[in-house]
Amino acid sequence: MARNLVTGGAGFVGKALVAQLRANGESVCSFDLAAPNHPDDIQASILDGDDLRHALKRTDTVFHLAGNAQLWARDRAVFDTVNRMGTQITLDAARSAGVSRFVHCSSLTTLVSRMAPIGPSNADESIELEPEDTLGLYPQSKREAELIVEAAAQDGFHAVTVLPTEPLGAGDTALTPPTQMILDFANQQTPAYINCILNFVPVASLVDGFIAARDKGTSGERYLLGGADMPMKELLTEIGAITERKMPNLKLPYWVALAAGAVDTKLVSSLTGDAPKAPLTGVRLAGRRVSFSSAKAAKALDWRAGPVKPALQEMLEWAGAQGLLKPN
Repeated sequence: MARNLVTGGAGFVGKALVAQLRANGESVCSFDLAAPNHPDDIQASILDGDDLRHALKRTDTVFHLAGNAQLWARDRAVFDTVNRMGTQITLDAARSAGVSRFVHCSSLTTLVSRMAPIGPSNADESIELEPEDTLGLYPQSKREAELIVEAAAQDGFHAVTVLPTEPLGAGDTALTPPTQMILDFANQQTPAYINCILNFVPVASLVDGFIAARDKGTSGERYLLGGADMPMKELLTEIGAITERKMPNLKLPYWVALAAGAVDTKLVSSLTGDAPKAPLTGVRLAGRRVSFSSAKAAKALDWRAGPVKPALQEMLEWAGAQGLLKPN
């Protein structure tokens, strides 16, 4: 039986992917820093090439999801170390182990340029930016990782890249930025909002897209996996309806939010060591009100995202069960 290895298999999307592969009857190993919860799982780091090469014996496909998905870190070098260098080490190990297919998880943030207008615009995977033209250290490191994967594909290795929009659903114990944002609104900890456009993809749909990219993707290609665009005001209305809580009505102009994000990120967080409530990279991305198209994935992979509202309901119900929602 063909064997799959999922780096970052204990993360939000990784857990869902591992579970789906096992439900499909496939052999799969989660390779993650977290303690194993299955006999086939391995606890190790993608920065350790020896551990990777050992784990990759008899592996057919690598799904590379491991990375730092936050928009801010106390140690700014962590993005380059984990996202760029970690991808290079994983890719090298996969090639030396004779892996047949490599599916790399990138990010929608690699498609948003510093030169994108402040206001509505459109994006898909045809946008190819230089790493330094992205909007922060996280997207820069993810774009650099994409280029590493693309170079391997040009060298004859079968590798594809998928670019998820914002994953949404139950089980995000790491509280990635989209989940944390929704929780902050639900807990009435965010008094104002930016007039931005969000694109969520249900995590169950996303893992189907990863598997479709493995089975139907063309080596060297990138596939954007996104759902429907949702204005922030619509998201707040849905959160309020599900939680029966009042959502903020104060809409901040972009330039006010940008100044607040700069102070929070560059001054307050540097002094306290605490993560900023509004990371500057996140504010900059929000100001570019980008609509994303997954038309290529629909045509090439026969993939489409499911509806967002049930995924939001599932996420908030899970959060309530985990004690992440404060009493109303």
